[in-house]
Amino acid sequence: MDQHNQQPVAPDAAVAQVEEAARIIARVRNEVGKRVVGQRSMIDGLLTGIITGGHVLLEGVPGLAKTLAIKALAEVIDAGFRRIQFTPDLLPADLVGTMVYRQQTGEFVPRKGPVFSNIILADEINRAPAKVQSALLEAMEERQVTIGETTFSLPRPFFVLATQNPIEQEGTYPLPEAQLDRFLLKLAIDYPSPEEELQILRRVGVERDIPVGKVLGSDDIARLRTIAEQISVDERIEQYIVRLVAASREENKNVHTWARYIEFGASPRATINLFRTAKVHALFEGRPYVVPEDVKHVAPAVLRHRIILSYEAESEELTADEVVHFLLSAVPVP
Repeated sequence: MDQHNQQPVAPDAAVAQVEEAARIIARVRNEVGKRVVGQRSMIDGLLTGIITGGHVLLEGVPGLAKTLAIKALAEVIDAGFRRIQFTPDLLPADLVGTMVYRQQTGEFVPRKGPVFSNIILADEINRAPAKVQSALLEAMEERQVTIGETTFSLPRPFFVLATQNPIEQEGTYPLPEAQLDRFLLKLAIDYPSPEEELQILRRVGVERDIPVGKVLGSDDIARLRTIAEQISVDERIEQYIVRLVAASREENKNVHTWARYIEFGASPRATINLFRTAKVHALFEGRPYVVPEDVKHVAPAVLRHRIILSYEAESEELTADEVVHFLLSAVPVP
């Protein structure tokens, strides 16, 4: 939903809504912060997925609290949670379920797998083979699962929060582009600052399992989603988003230097997700309207897994983030 097909919100009411959302978000950040030191951008990225109803992929070296942050957020939300450890021997049935023969009645009945929950932690998702990854596609996109000849709807809300390790390649199966595109955001998790790492050090051995309260219910999620949808987006910002994504598909390598670094650009799904996540970032900043900085802030997380780099980019050891930076620098800001 955008501002063209919804009822306009009066300025005072819009500010009141944003203040209401800020109170809810502050409670969530405070509770998760009891378990996780720092990593504000990661927590906000996960919250963005929860508010928009999108899936989030976290990539970072081991020990950066990726799994801890997801588990802490899941405990803060009053919803079902299942953790699935992806391994090379995992089968699709281990994920979605299977048909089981019931001897008493002589019938096959479905036994639902762990994917039937509200929040799914797909830990080390790239360790599972392609057959298991494809089984997750239907759940992520359609919010449903087919077992045998029967299709079952998944519970609402439904989120997949996945982690993967970028440095370990042995025994891993890179996610196909079709599945990567299902993720709203791909968050690149960095090391904590020295000050944050000192706090982590001082917490060791003090209290490992710090209790957190459930402060976010399904009604709160629905309310945050409604408020985010009503964030105002100027027509010039909309055009800026479209131009930014379209620039990733530029084919004129002689005029636009970044074009030679991109084999395939982002799809319209990236445009939609850039629009939605920019609204949520404006909400985090306490504004009832989007500014260009909101778009620029979320662009790397929305685009880094949707742009396929060319051989020339790989030969020059460029990353997707660097190419996205080229795009942000080249496209005029309204």
